[in-house]
Amino acid sequence: MRELHPDVRAGLAMKRELRHRIDEMQERAAEIVARRPSPSGLVIPEVDTRGRLRDLYLAPGTCDRFDTHELIAELMTAIVESTADAKRKYHLTMNDPALLPRPLAEVMGEWRVNGSGGFQDPQFGKTKE
Repeated sequence: MRELHPDVRAGLAMKRELRHRIDEMQERAAEIVARRPSPSGLVIPEVDTRGRLRDLYLAPGTCDRFDTHELIAELMTAIVESTADAKRKYHLTMNDPALLPRPLAEVMGEWRVNGSGGFQDPQFGKTKE
């Protein structure tokens, strides 16, 4: 069997790296939820980054305390605030410099300067400090 050209091997390594980075980002995003209480504190929704309601806590007696319109207002206020908080958390998490991987162009530039690494695949790990 013929040996793959170093650029082809690098391209395949880059494809694997991109797949891993995408999976990692999706896992991080899936873990982000927000729970902001309503103005009265009796309603606490759990909302993910897409604004989907994942869970809802209603304190005992909440439905008896409010009429329909007031309860809807409590629910919607808490859901809107939780959604905004989840989006803030998402933005902070996805842009955290400590979690950002090395740029692919930087890795490939180093790999090329080192003469294709003696036929070694590029190393995409985080920079060593």
